[in-house]
Amino acid sequence: MLPQLSFFVSIAFSFIAWTLVTSRYLWPTLRARPRTEALQPLLILHTFRFIGLAFLIPGVVSPDLPPAFAYPAALGDAIAATLAVLSLLTLRWRMASAIAWIFNVWGSVDLLNGFYQANAAGLVPGQLGATYFIPTFVVPLLLITHGLMFRILLQTQGESAVREGWRAA
Repeated sequence: MLPQLSFFVSIAFSFIAWTLVTSRYLWPTLRARPRTEALQPLLILHTFRFIGLAFLIPGVVSPDLPPAFAYPAALGDAIAATLAVLSLLTLRWRMASAIAWIFNVWGSVDLLNGFYQANAAGLVPGQLGATYFIPTFVVPLLLITHGLMFRILLQTQGESAVREGWRAA
């Protein structure tokens, strides 16, 4: 049970650490920017979601890694990375907000589904092999940045413009 406990403690500490970084450094910088500018660095971060494909590479993960977890996690991350790139490329288009919403909902649900699938498949942390860092280090950051994106997408363009006016004054 100790490896399982260490796994969950690592995830919890990662959430705490990324929340501190986000609240002190990311959000204060992003909240004053117009929507398009605020979304760009977050979307760029999510273009690296292709790293989830590592769940399919023999030797990187244990041969015992449950396929019921590995395949949906890898495919979901690949789709999320593709949607992040698409969203990033279309930020200046009229439909940019809709594409960003699609990415953000998909990406969030994919990460939460990964936790669910890992639990349902009876995943043991040692089965992750070298990909152990993904759920313990990367996923908490990605979930927190999805939260930031939801906040930015819910913010009206008027709010951002008002803040820009205050900052210029």
